[in-house]
Amino acid sequence: METMRDRFAPVVSRLLDEDPRVAVVLAEIGKDGFQEVMARHPDRVINVGIREQLLVGAAAGLALTGLRPVVHTFASFLVERPFEQVKLDLGHQDAGAVLVSAAASFDWPAGGYTHMSPGDVALLDTLDGWTVHVPGHPDEAETLLRHAVGAGDDKVYVRLSVQANRRARVIDGRHFVTVREGRSGVVVAVGPLLDTVLDATEGLDVTVLYATTVRPFDAAGLRRATEAAGTDVVLVEPYLAGTSTAAVSEALSDVPHRVLGLGVSRRELRRYGTIEEHVAAHGLDTPSLRDRIGAFVGTAGRVTAGV
Repeated sequence: METMRDRFAPVVSRLLDEDPRVAVVLAEIGKDGFQEVMARHPDRVINVGIREQLLVGAAAGLALTGLRPVVHTFASFLVERPFEQVKLDLGHQDAGAVLVSAAASFDWPAGGYTHMSPGDVALLDTLDGWTVHVPGHPDEAETLLRHAVGAGDDKVYVRLSVQANRRARVIDGRHFVTVREGRSGVVVAVGPLLDTVLDATEGLDVTVLYATTVRPFDAAGLRRATEAAGTDVVLVEPYLAGTSTAAVSEALSDVPHRVLGLGVSRRELRRYGTIEEHVAAHGLDTPSLRDRIGAFVGTAGRVTAGV
């Protein structure tokens, strides 16, 4: 089955052919997908070797010359390791780039904790002006990649994962999508967790919003949903639990509300295991989510058969 990352290189290769501003900066990881287009555009596909700080610094330099750099490696090497360069070379210099990550929170368990990055979005949240896309399907990844590259000189992070929903949704790179409507709470499902959330909330009288763009946070969309469903809000995010709870509280600051943030726990799992085992250990599988969401919305959130 095609993954989001499988889609990444072909899409960006076409963008390199179409737009003379686009450049790609790599640090060994992912270079095989760009061999053909590198032959066509050797001056705009740059592999800096295993030097992640240089990866971001070089991208900032290209941006300052007027190019639109697309920067790719694993999330832990793209956001965490070169964070100082992300903060200064891009942020402080107001240089735009598209950072595209792979491996997500624990997509390659055999790589160990060095290849896991559940805190990437929370870390970027300490900086100003970043757009963050979290697609849940390869088709959505293509849509959001094109949005990101075409977003002028903005700073954009696109978080790719091997985990995916069964089908793509129509998204616009800005707003949440209402997938199900209810009257006893709102559940915001982020990216590849939508299918699991829909399975977990089957029979619960809740509204389910689908978020593939989490920064800027669609505060207006959340407020509209709470007008009918009430102000109990559950966030289900595929990265550090609670990353977006402050955004929810800000959106609903003028009304009484409750927020439950579900996601990857801070507890480090020291056994490699499988993706599925990590999902279950963090309580992001269907039975765990059903128990936690059901307990939060209470009996009022349950649909009675025949009613």
